[in-house]
Amino acid sequence: MTALPLHIWTIVLAFRDFDWISARTNSWDAIGVVAYGLIAAILESLLLFIVVTLFGFLISNKWEEKRRITFMSAMIIILSLWSIFNQSYFLNEWELPVWLTQLIIQTGRPLVMLYILGILITIASFSIPAYLILNSNKTMQILQEVIDRLSLLMMLYLVFDAAALIMIVIRNF
Repeated sequence: MTALPLHIWTIVLAFRDFDWISARTNSWDAIGVVAYGLIAAILESLLLFIVVTLFGFLISNKWEEKRRITFMSAMIIILSLWSIFNQSYFLNEWELPVWLTQLIIQTGRPLVMLYILGILITIASFSIPAYLILNSNKTMQILQEVIDRLSLLMMLYLVFDAAALIMIVIRNF
């Protein structure tokens, strides 16, 4: 699960950039950029896997193995979604809604309010799924089924990674 969100986002960004890169130079260069992006995604996925595995040792052994894996997978997906949202926010130059901006300014301490709001939303986005995974067998079963299905999709992305590696080797020799 560490690789899936990173690969999906890499492919979304590749489709976003493919047109202007191929218009600037040619399609072969655009394919090369996508290949480098996929290789970066697999390396980032491996690094994330190592970090998550180390954090996994901090999880209680009282939980069954499937529950621990589901918990860590959910945390990875949430973290990835936050990262994707952050990058999208800046790439698309989104702005906060006017009503929210005015509410934050009216507090008199807008920076402090932004930090508090950000921390509260982040804590809620991680703690609610964690609570549901730990206390609801139904939620855990649903998430396990979703993870199993997404794992099959990840196999396709690994084929793309192999193709990307071949492309890079061909381009550089």
